[in-house]
Amino acid sequence: MARTISIGNQDFEVIRREGYFYIDKTHFIREWWENGDSVTLITRPRRFGKTLNMSMLEKSFSVRYADRGELFHNLRIWEEKTAAGDYKYRKLQGTYPVLFISFAGIKENTYEGARESICRIIEEQYNKRDFLLKGDLLNEKEKAFYHSVSVGMTDSVAAASLRSLSDYLGRYYGKKTIILLDEYDTPMQEAYVSGYWDKLVSFTRNLFNSTFETNPYLERAVMTGITRVSKESIFSDLNNLKVVTTTSEKYADCFGFTEEEVFDALEEYGLSAQKQTVKDWYDGFSFGEKKDIYNPWSILNFLDEKRVDAYRANTSANSLVEKLLREGKVNIKQTFEELLNGGTLHMEIDEQIVYNQLHSRKNAVWSLLLASGYLKVTGWTFVEETGSAYYDLTLTNREVHIMFNGMIRDWFSGNDNYNDFIKALLLGDTKAMNLYMNRVSSEMFSYFDTGKKPSDEEPERFYHGFVLGLMVELSDRYVITSNRESGFGRYDVMLEPGTASESLASGELDAIIIEFKVQDTDEKELSDTVREALRQIEERDYQANLVAKGIPEERIRMYAFAFCGKKVLIGACQIKNDRLMIKTGRPFLIYHCFNKLLLINHRFFFPIQYAQSALNECKQFVFAGINGHGSNPFRFFL
Repeated sequence: MARTISIGNQDFEVIRREGYFYIDKTHFIREWWENGDSVTLITRPRRFGKTLNMSMLEKSFSVRYADRGELFHNLRIWEEKTAAGDYKYRKLQGTYPVLFISFAGIKENTYEGARESICRIIEEQYNKRDFLLKGDLLNEKEKAFYHSVSVGMTDSVAAASLRSLSDYLGRYYGKKTIILLDEYDTPMQEAYVSGYWDKLVSFTRNLFNSTFETNPYLERAVMTGITRVSKESIFSDLNNLKVVTTTSEKYADCFGFTEEEVFDALEEYGLSAQKQTVKDWYDGFSFGEKKDIYNPWSILNFLDEKRVDAYRANTSANSLVEKLLREGKVNIKQTFEELLNGGTLHMEIDEQIVYNQLHSRKNAVWSLLLASGYLKVTGWTFVEETGSAYYDLTLTNREVHIMFNGMIRDWFSGNDNYNDFIKALLLGDTKAMNLYMNRVSSEMFSYFDTGKKPSDEEPERFYHGFVLGLMVELSDRYVITSNRESGFGRYDVMLEPGTASESLASGELDAIIIEFKVQDTDEKELSDTVREALRQIEERDYQANLVAKGIPEERIRMYAFAFCGKKVLIGACQIKNDRLMIKTGRPFLIYHCFNKLLLINHRFFFPIQYAQSALNECKQFVFAGINGHGSNPFRFFL
């Protein structure tokens, strides 16, 4: 009979006592102890079993569980023997004072709130051990200090609190203290998002230095988190820190499920036929050289629900990642677009996260995405001359892709004008497109920018975010590609019907080309910018790729989006029945200035150049006797 799945349970004792589903990771105890590192920082993505493993360490070493060896019966660590045949870890079980602390719940939006939460957690550690106040273990000054540890304690008392408590426990039990700190960086992330990073860094640096660096009463310590926060910030004084990141070889299979473990679980629950589906959705993580690691949260939910879903996306949205992508510079959105299209990034990665430089430091956001498990390493190279490591990165799996699609949809959620714009675009209603797009830009411009004042890059931030929205909303109907320009304000987008022959034959979908352009200083009106953008489409013959795929020219619509601040003007053109029609949502305006005529396949094709006085010039055009095809083959309309 398959074991019960206990979703969200991170208490090793409860899982083992109740016989809930558990994959044996007790070899982590042996590996960590044998390595002998003084202070170990292990980074893994959310929902990867960090808290459960820390709970396991507590039950393995804490004197509070001295008589609870049954929790480890039939697990690997219980059968571990030395060369002499001794059960080493049976003897170690329950023999050390242990402080197990978690910062996972500290998600305050003010520094005062975060500081109070940290102090309350420390106070609770003291309250659990008030037996230390009995007898003469502590002198009067130490007892006074003990009582001073509270939510409202001073910074100096807070900094010394865990160091002092490990001293008291060491004296009481006759052994140095093991300290386990889970999710150490959660307050750091919240501090950055909420704008009190500098204040919390100062407070945390003093606490960590006293607890982990200058603490003679510390046996060993483990910290877990998602990111490796830069040593220059909170770890500046920690010279005894062993850092284990997602690219490290240590503990590679101790967090997360291996493919063998996942497939065995599928067999247990009668789901072996779903192996490939599960692999497509949830595989893709790698730690060091260990490949095919699965997210435990997703696997447990799949075993419980017996169907695929974006379980991780629904429960562990990262506000910091969302903020960085949405408000990021143009190159970030461009790169992210490549990832969504299945592309691979090759770039230098620095795994030390400097939160106050995330917006300015090159590649910092990709380092965060890698640490968070949203990107996976598919290859890497090391350049000895510079000492730099370059990684090949892609989105981790289908679940992550769906998560980001949902994130982008949320950018425009609640904006009915955006949905109305999409409908107008599909219908080819240029007038409505202009109406809705101006409303969307007015409401969303500042949302895509980081500062209180509009930046020079704000238009680009907006329309690059807009393109990502198109990619998500229309991906089920179109293949969306882009041909970006390096100059300011240009971004070409092509929407090709997903199954061209079927879509075109049914008359449901036209192909669409979009050119974005920010108004230049020499363009007096937005209509000038529209004409220039349309000229670029024609001049560069963007439609040629679509025509080569069998899409008739009359089924290709071309749009120019001209920006000036929050103002947008959309113009459209379409080659149809041997005439180029251009519209901006007002009555048709037809601008023609023919510089050359080409005879192709026995019909006329006209590259168009737009003139300032196009309308007057058009009225004077008379075509007669061209290559024997007769006169006046064109009609001009107002």
